[in-house]
Amino acid sequence: MNIAVGTDHGGVRLKQDIIAVIQELGHEVIDVGCGCTDSVDYPDYALPVCEQVTAGTADRGILICGTGIGMSIAANKVPGIRCALVHDVFSAKATREHNDSNVLAMGERVIGPGLAQEIVKAWLNTDFSEGERHIGRVNKIKAIEERYLRD
Repeated sequence: MNIAVGTDHGGVRLKQDIIAVIQELGHEVIDVGCGCTDSVDYPDYALPVCEQVTAGTADRGILICGTGIGMSIAANKVPGIRCALVHDVFSAKATREHNDSNVLAMGERVIGPGLAQEIVKAWLNTDFSEGERHIGRVNKIKAIEERYLRD
């Protein structure tokens, strides 16, 4: 898989740990930045990750900021993105199995590198369940998007 990764200044330290895990799992990384600890705006990095995912250049995306909250809010404004803010392994698996999330958001100031690596492993190694109830729910999310894109 191709995985797009983006951070703001609040997630830049964790990014290298996450990139290493992605590569260890045999996936390719598309790094959209940021590479500095100077203050930058998280939407400027959430958008290119989401565009990579919606264009099909990346299969999934990972976003990191201080809390993960800003990144997840920005990402979920992009039609076709189902971004989950996750800080535990159970939720990482559940959001793939139940929600078919295609973008993962985490907060560097909330979790440490060891847990973040385990979350990424779980999220990348878990498939969507394809269960009828889960497909129906994801389709309802898509219908909401379509309704508001038409209006």
